[in-house]
Amino acid sequence: MPNINFLVLLFTAATSTTCQSMAPFAPDYRTALKLSLLFYEAQRSGRLPESNRVSWRRDSALDDKGLHGEDLSGGYYDASDFVKFSFTMAFTTTILAWGMLSFDDAYAETGQRDHGLDAVKWATDYFIKCHISPFEFYGQVGDFAMDHTFWGRPEDLNMTRPAYKIDVDHPGSDLAGEASAALAAASLLFKHKNRTYSEELLKHAVQLYEFATTHRGLYHDAIPGAKAYYESSGYGDELTWAAVWLYKVTKEVKYIEQAENFYSKFRIKDRPNEFFYNKKVAGIQLLLAEQTLRLEYITTIKNFCDYSINDQTRTPLGLVFIDKSGTLSHAANAAFICLQAALSLNISETSYINFAKEQIDYILGSKGRSFVVGFGQDYPKQPHHSASSCPDLPEPCGWKQFTWKGPNPQILYGALVSGPDQNDHYEDVREEFLYNEVTLDYNAGFQSALAGLIHCEKRKSEG
Repeated sequence: MPNINFLVLLFTAATSTTCQSMAPFAPDYRTALKLSLLFYEAQRSGRLPESNRVSWRRDSALDDKGLHGEDLSGGYYDASDFVKFSFTMAFTTTILAWGMLSFDDAYAETGQRDHGLDAVKWATDYFIKCHISPFEFYGQVGDFAMDHTFWGRPEDLNMTRPAYKIDVDHPGSDLAGEASAALAAASLLFKHKNRTYSEELLKHAVQLYEFATTHRGLYHDAIPGAKAYYESSGYGDELTWAAVWLYKVTKEVKYIEQAENFYSKFRIKDRPNEFFYNKKVAGIQLLLAEQTLRLEYITTIKNFCDYSINDQTRTPLGLVFIDKSGTLSHAANAAFICLQAALSLNISETSYINFAKEQIDYILGSKGRSFVVGFGQDYPKQPHHSASSCPDLPEPCGWKQFTWKGPNPQILYGALVSGPDQNDHYEDVREEFLYNEVTLDYNAGFQSALAGLIHCEKRKSEG
């Protein structure tokens, strides 16, 4: 079990050339990408492989089971806690796979391709376990209220963890659609690396899409506990999202026709203000533009990016401010979408790349501090994260660690915190989750944007 402290030495290495010479700040996107992948390793549930690089993590939650004893071990813990939410885990997986598909050269150059594939596969292996029959899928393991009575290491959990699923009588089109999209994107990612696995992923993606379209409903009606934390505002975007991803993988015309039909039926053509797990419209518009090259879709994604750059609310220091919960994640997601649009559609390339750099550079420290744990000279020392707040074994861990004023004993390398408020004010305090929460989906768009910026640097250096 390798120790990751050696990575600290990387922070003093020379930084790479920037994609555009718009400012003297030149962050090391390559190290940030490597560290983000370490964050995902720190969030792993289940039996850890011998290749585990996070020395303070061990096997955990090996007894996670379904209602009839199905093995539901594995997957990722969602945030500071130890609930496994399939909805946000699936969105995370889709965005990570998308970034790898678009910017494979960045992962290859940094030596992170295998780690990136492992990060995606850790989730998709779990989703295959969750999909116990064509019209049954587990959407949550663990109870949020019960989980939040515990602060400590996941290895020390001793509570029975309930599991919740969607089925024909309790449908969840949004959850099934999101899982379908994740598995489809991963199928494409593994197509030329592990064909057998790719075909298995596609089989599950198709079945889940059929489930989503045939049996309609919102997943938080089937899994009520999810409503307070990851409510879904509708399933139209997930149906469209899944259909266009299936078309991207299979090139079967029926999927693009269904995607465009959903796009019209659910009125997805309006310009969105954000892109995140509950609002996928900007991503849908971009995928439809890439797959069809139709002016209608190109115009809509251009409208989103132009609004994000020119009209979206900003902090005094220039960060796009969409919501206090996940402030930096919202900015990184917009950066990823606009960077992808610039490089795949060749629209407003200089403007969109500069915007992506501006937002990601803010996150990495261009305005005086880093918001990525373990990166830069002044990074968050007290992320709101239970496991990393625990001292080395055999020292016990409990609620006194939650209120302890010192830095987390374990460095949660690569984790992107929620971030500052609309005035750029930030508090590095463990209890202040609105500033210091970390989650799976916070890192997804950020990591994929980093890969895009590395790709951009490579392209520039190669002429």
